Amino acid sequence: MPETSQWPGLPDQLLSSPAMIAACRERDFGQIFKLVRRAGVYNYVIAQRCKLTPSRVGEVISGDRGIISMDIIERIADGLHIPGHMLGLARRSWETPPAAMPDRQTGEILPPPSSAVRALPSADLDSILALAAGPKLSPSTVRALHSSIEDYWRRDNEHGGKALRPAVVGQLRYVVELIKEAPEGEYRRNLYGVAAELARMTGWTYFDARQYSQARTYFTEALHLAKEIDDRPFMANVLSCMSLQATYEERPADAVALSTAAQDCARWHGATPRVMAMLSMREAFAHAFMSDQPATHAALAEAHSQFGRISDGDADPSWVTYFDETKLIVDTGIARGRLGEADAAEPLVTDALRRGHSDNHRGRAFHSFWLASIQLQRGNLDQACHTAAQALDIASAVDSERVAGHLREFHQQLAPYRREPAAVAFETRLRATLQ
Repeated sequence: MPETSQWPGLPDQLLSSPAMIAACRERDFGQIFKLVRRAGVYNYVIAQRCKLTPSRVGEVISGDRGIISMDIIERIADGLHIPGHMLGLARRSWETPPAAMPDRQTGEILPPPSSAVRALPSADLDSILALAAGPKLSPSTVRALHSSIEDYWRRDNEHGGKALRPAVVGQLRYVVELIKEAPEGEYRRNLYGVAAELARMTGWTYFDARQYSQARTYFTEALHLAKEIDDRPFMANVLSCMSLQATYEERPADAVALSTAAQDCARWHGATPRVMAMLSMREAFAHAFMSDQPATHAALAEAHSQFGRISDGDADPSWVTYFDETKLIVDTGIARGRLGEADAAEPLVTDALRRGHSDNHRGRAFHSFWLASIQLQRGNLDQACHTAAQALDIASAVDSERVAGHLREFHQQLAPYRREPAAVAFETRLRATLQ
């Protein structure tokens, strides 16, 4: 690594720009490298500074690869001299001590922090104390981590996952560090399971934001972590998430392949009927996107058949408990609506909305969108616009680009009716809500 004197560092104007701050907060290294390149630093220099290959840098910029390894993140921070706090790291060894930190706007040397600030623990105290104390893993540790994950999912359903992502990624890093210190045995296995769940959730938050490359990176990491403990049902769960993402990326053939691979992965490895029902439903979605009516109905029949085999004694993993009867009904309606079978789909989605969970704002927004789309298929313009307006009201409380994208999709479906009063009123509300 060249000495600091040989590297002028990134311009203060770049480091303090909102775009760079946001990219670092999200650890969006494709965007970070793009911004650095715009500042006049070529790909080969970025590669040299960060100990990466130029082709790897190019792949990150194009979105073909992501970066989640802590070792590489630290190399990027040190190589490009990005202050540690911007990437969620401790203060780097090359950073100017706080007492002599120059103000970015005036260039003046700031005075030492006040006594109140000095009284706070330093950023790297936790890691120092953890090193001194050693790992203290116990059943209560694992239970607490699972409780956190359940809370994250609840908040994700209520508000979207964007604001949660830094906390989830931070906990993922924490658990990965615990794994390094944990002895072989059941606790270590449980930690791998927790890490896999956190990686999948991180991927899900990126998917919900339609940042598909980053989502794929974390989904892949979740697969690797689950494979370490041979948790085939969870691997199937991740593959089903990737199948759903493939439908959003308009890669229906990939979606079908991923959904069937998920079922193959789970079928002979202890998957419960509820798990198999959920996976069959994902296959139905993939076929419906391809307008393959026979294959869609076959997958729906399998989903309902598997769901009928559920018993109270099943050891369902926590990540599939959301797939209840209401979810089975609404997903069936959505798949049939995608096929154009609006008459059969509408009562299913209507029934599911009537008895669905009121605190799952994002789910209710999705289902309201699909109901509006189905009602429009049936020629009920006023009713469809009224339902879509309800979806807008729910969506205003959820930070989800997927929800916003579906509502824009409904707006496009209104093109033949643009001059109708109901369509005009919906467009006005849409612009006000999603501006």
